[in-house]
Parts: sequence; C-alpha cells; structure tokens
Amino acid sequence: MSKNPLVWKFILIAVVIGVSIMFTFPPKDRINLGLDLKGGAHYLMQVETDTAIKFEMDRVQNSLGQRFKTDEISYEAILPVGEAALEIRGTNPDQRAEIRVTLEQFVQSWDQESLGDGTWRIRMPSSYRAQVELEAVDTTLATIRKRIDSLGVSDPTIQKSGIDGKRILVQLPGVEDPTRVKDLLKNPAMLEWKEVSYPPGADPTNWGPPADQAAVIALFGGELPADTELFVQKIDQADGTVVEVWWPLKRVSVVAGRDLRDARRSQDEWGDPAVSFELTQDAGKRFEVATRENLGRRMAIVLGDANNKEVLSAPTIQGTIRDVGIIQGGFTIQSADDLSIKLRSGAIPTEVTILEERTVGPSLGRDSIRSGLAAGLAGFLGVMLFMLLYYRLSGVNAVIALALNVLLVFGALGALPFMFSAAGIRATLTLPGIAGLILVIGMAVDSNVLIFERIREELRIGKTVRSAVDQGFGKAFTTILDCNVTTVIAAVFLSVYGTGPVRGFAVTLIIGLIASMFTAVFVSRQLFELVLLRIRPDQSLSI
Repeated sequence: MSKNPLVWKFILIAVVIGVSIMFTFPPKDRINLGLDLKGGAHYLMQVETDTAIKFEMDRVQNSLGQRFKTDEISYEAILPVGEAALEIRGTNPDQRAEIRVTLEQFVQSWDQESLGDGTWRIRMPSSYRAQVELEAVDTTLATIRKRIDSLGVSDPTIQKSGIDGKRILVQLPGVEDPTRVKDLLKNPAMLEWKEVSYPPGADPTNWGPPADQAAVIALFGGELPADTELFVQKIDQADGTVVEVWWPLKRVSVVAGRDLRDARRSQDEWGDPAVSFELTQDAGKRFEVATRENLGRRMAIVLGDANNKEVLSAPTIQGTIRDVGIIQGGFTIQSADDLSIKLRSGAIPTEVTILEERTVGPSLGRDSIRSGLAAGLAGFLGVMLFMLLYYRLSGVNAVIALALNVLLVFGALGALPFMFSAAGIRATLTLPGIAGLILVIGMAVDSNVLIFERIREELRIGKTVRSAVDQGFGKAFTTILDCNVTTVIAAVFLSVYGTGPVRGFAVTLIIGLIASMFTAVFVSRQLFELVLLRIRPDQSLSI
C-alpha cells in the first residue's frame, strides 16, 4: 500500500468526481427543474381568515343540531345571530338541565345565556375566534397539500408566504391544466346531506321544487319555517340551457364534510361516472337513522362554501343507507376525480383569494434552459480563455478546477433530493439558479486569481517555486475563506426568507461557493503538487 499522501488525495478527488457524475447524468432524470425551466403554474393566494368564523359557525350549528338529536333534546331551530353567535329556539323548558349539560360539554368555552321561552344563545369568545383564525391558515395549507399530492405533481412548492403568514405560495412544475388546479386550490368542497322540508299538504313521493324562490315561500304560506332555508339546483338541459330550481332544506345537515372518511370515483348503475363515499362510524349511525326516516322521500346533496352552496342532486331514498353511499350528478371522469380529491382531502375551512397567477409553457421553459446554458457556456469559455492567456500553463490548473466546480454543483443538485428526501429537503434548478451558477464561475476563478497573484509575488522576491506555492496558498486561504463565508451567510438568509426565484438563486450560490472552496484550495493545490514533483529546482513556474 502506498504511503504517498498525494496518492490518497487524488483518490479522494477521483471519488468526488465519480459521485458527482453519477448524480448528474442523465441530467433530465437527476436534476429537478423549477417552474421557470420546466413549465407549470404559479399561484400566490391570500387566506381570508375572517371567513373562517363563518365556516366554524356552520360547523358548530350542524354538530350541535346532530348532538341534540342524538341526546333526544327537542328544538325548533338553530339560527345564526350576527357574526359569531347562534340562537337555539323552541326547546322544551323541562329539558333545561339536559340542554345546559350538552352545551357545557360541546361548546364549553363559549358564552351561554338562557333568554327564556325555550330560547338559548351561545356566543363564540374572542380567544376562541383568534384560535380559529390562526388555525385556518395551517388547515388550508395542509388541505391544499393533500389535494396537490393527489394529482401526482413532482416537486411542488407549497408554503406560507408574507410577513403575516396569511399567504400561501404554490408552484407546480410540469402542470398542464392550470384551470383544473385553480379549481382544486380555491373550491372549499363542503359536502352535506340535508333533509327536504316539504310544504304543508305536499306529497313527498312526487313533489318537485319550483323554479322561483317566491313560489317556494308561497307554498309555506308566505314564510319559511325557522329551521328551513332555500338552496338552488342548476340542471343542464339537452338543448344546452340551464334550469334553476329551489329546494327548501333543513338548516342542520344530517352529515357534513368532516363526517367523510373516504371518497373515490366510481360508476352508477348506468355506467356513468359517479363518486362513492364512506362515512365515519358516528356519521354512519346518524345517516342510517335519517335514511330510515326518509324512505320514499328525497334528501339533497349540497356542495359549496359557507356563502355559496348548491344542490348537486336530490335522490329519492330507496333503502336504508349506513356508512357507504354514492353521489350522482352528471359527472365526467375528470370532474368525478376532482370531486373525490376535494372530499378525500377535506374541506378548506375559509375562502382563499388568488393574488397572483402565472403560467409558464414548456416551450418557454426549454428556451430558458437553452439561453441559460448558452450564457453559462459563454461565461465559462471567456474565463477559461483569460486564465490561459494571463497565467499560461498555470491557467490550465484553474480551468480544471473550474470545470470540476461546475460538475460538483450539478452533482449536488442531483444528490440532495436522493439523500434527504425523507426530510423534505430538495434542490431545484431555476433560471435565477443558472444565474447563480454563472456568478459562481466568476467567484470560483477569483479564488484562483488571489492564489496565483500571491505565488507571483513570492516568486518576484526570489522564493523557490515550492516555497512560493506554499506561501501563495497559505497567505490567500484566509482571504478566500472570509470572502466565501460572508457570501454564504448572506445567501443562507436569502434562502430562508426568500421565495421562488430568490431561493433558487441562493441555493445554487451556496452549493457553488462550498464547491469552489474545495476546488480552488484543495484540488488546485494538488495539481500544483503534481507539477512540483516533476520540476527541477532551477526551473521556473509558468504563471
């Protein structure tokens, strides 16, 4: 075994080169391309946390109504009063103790007040309200991430943005249908099953809703019952027109979005696309009771958000259903897939507004890659020519170190996702990242210039070649280290607090600076050592 330390240093360099090549080629399979190079969609969304209160009030209204029914507590209606309060009307005064116990168990932190005549009022406290608004962003972020993951998008960026943390940045490289993605990002997809409130004297087995809201109200004698509200259903006709009908439905839903355990695209009895769903155990029990009570009657499937809900369909209940059912509504395969994704991932508990939307086509991305690589190659050739002309044979040393530096950067970009995928760490090459790579080329050769000029100074004062090389690397090292460390610190802050293009630039710059320290100080030094083995004491160094 050789005891020459130079041999082991070149073996180390060879291993580094081999690993870099392994993680670089083929580039299209190893290196993740960013949105601006691969094409795709970019969205910056604002989470409207104020609307989260309305969503939470709807949830509590449904859940409390379901709880009263389970506890056999009678009531006439549960109505929203103002922005953050509910009124429970028409309760039995004899059940006053049971009502108080249920409220204390179910909404124990809320303000409770008995108004007399069987009416109770509960109000959301300010501390609870602040918590709902705070959790709305995190829940929205998690729901959006689940929906995007269901699409199978590779290397998406989904993260909080903005100083207040109420914005969400979504970047989806390679997405070909931005309109579909936009719908998945914005649609809250709150699914509910509601009982129909039939007008007095109506036959539930063949009653159909009128096409006018006033006509529905007239059927109830000019005023809807307190526990009833109107929902529209839009029905597509064979001639392409759309007809609206209005359903009077109970305010409290039988089951709501959080009662869903799973949803999948399936087929109905005619082979058309539909969405099958599975309920939780508790919701299945409630749904079984409700369908048994409504045999031969219609129940409505409602979808939407807290402010805009529509009836998808209102099938007649033919038999008792427990925890598995199917939704029909004239779906296409894609719309059935999308609805199942929305339901499976859960409802978005607030409204989101798209502040910025940008789509990059794949052809534009390919043009950016060609332009970026052309600029990088031109910069590399220009630097190489300068080093060869100015530093002669020593310039070859710098060119070799520079080429290895570029290889190390691409190798690191390919290796990081492979090595740290479990931790969610990934490196993506973007157009600003290519600009960072070009900057690294200049900064890497700058280290060689500092070393070579130090060697020249030592040679001018009469030092031997070996002494000049030793002194040149030794005296330049501190300057090179200071320069690179300060730049890396700045780049780290850019990567932590920057987003999108800024982060892509910073990541490439950090990798490039670390690689340049290795190539300029270590690799370049070993190449000089190799030359010194063959040079005689009376010979000069070509520098």
